[in-house]
Amino acid sequence: MQVTYLILSILVISKSVMRIHLALPVLITMLCIAIPRGNAQRSAPQKLNKQLSLAFVTNNPADFWMVARKGVEKAEKELGIKVDYQMPSNGTAAEQTQIVNDLLAKGVDGIAISPVDPDNQTNFINSTSARTLVFTQDSDAPHSKRTCFIGTDNIAAGYQAGEELKKALPRGGNIMIFVGRRDARNAADRIKGLKESLGQSRIKVLGVRTDDTDRVKAKANVSDALIRYPKLAACVGIWSYNGPAILSALRDAKKTGKVKIVCFDEEEDVLSGIKNGEISAAIVQQPFQFGYQSIINMAKFLRGDKSVVPANRQVFIPTVVIRQKNVASFRKQLAQLRGR
Repeated sequence: MQVTYLILSILVISKSVMRIHLALPVLITMLCIAIPRGNAQRSAPQKLNKQLSLAFVTNNPADFWMVARKGVEKAEKELGIKVDYQMPSNGTAAEQTQIVNDLLAKGVDGIAISPVDPDNQTNFINSTSARTLVFTQDSDAPHSKRTCFIGTDNIAAGYQAGEELKKALPRGGNIMIFVGRRDARNAADRIKGLKESLGQSRIKVLGVRTDDTDRVKAKANVSDALIRYPKLAACVGIWSYNGPAILSALRDAKKTGKVKIVCFDEEEDVLSGIKNGEISAAIVQQPFQFGYQSIINMAKFLRGDKSVVPANRQVFIPTVVIRQKNVASFRKQLAQLRGR
């Protein structure tokens, strides 16, 4: 009897252990469902609802960026946040690197930067992107791991310049292009768009003169071209200072009005030249939108709206053509944006 009782006891215990063993996975699963998962569940809404810390970094201290700042300020008000706006004093990649490192040390959630030297800053942008959200604005680094670019489609801007040239030279003619460096991405794209626009027209591009951003050389290049090509019909200034350099050289040669000018950006001499009829048109960017869209879209992205970044990871802000008929209203608007 004792042996039989012992055997029965062992069988009961064995079945109990087996039941516990079989039930254990179910119990663990139920516990996992019932017990809150700490940071995994709490972090998502915290990230969506927390006060974002964003930064906007320019590539130099030009007036162009004062307009962009107004766009940043508008976004700040709409979002109820404060953006760390950084404007490098000397416009070097080294200074930008220091600024970004300081921002990373502060733990910013996102940085919108205009790279001074995109090709040589690609690795730096990649390492920054591993630590925070990075948008490029104004100047792109397309081979980097930045999340999105916000700025000008320079091929389209160049095409616009070509259309203005065709209006200024309905019978065609020879033209010369002036720029700091023709291999710079924005310069190459603008020239490409310009040539695409001219296409089968009777306008012929004689060449591209470069000045390495030396304003004295920029004017000298124009003066030399006027001597070498006395029948030159028009000059095209690709970078912001090229327009004023062309205008100054034409004034010295007493050829304003005879030689047409189409250029880029809104330097004061350019706007005065348009008003006086010395410059046919200028293609201008919208830095206000660079600032506004960069901050708004970074905030949306960080709060879960990934649709703000298109498949090609580029958001283009259209350029605007300034002519004699709209230069007065543009100058008034520009003065307000610059706080003058």
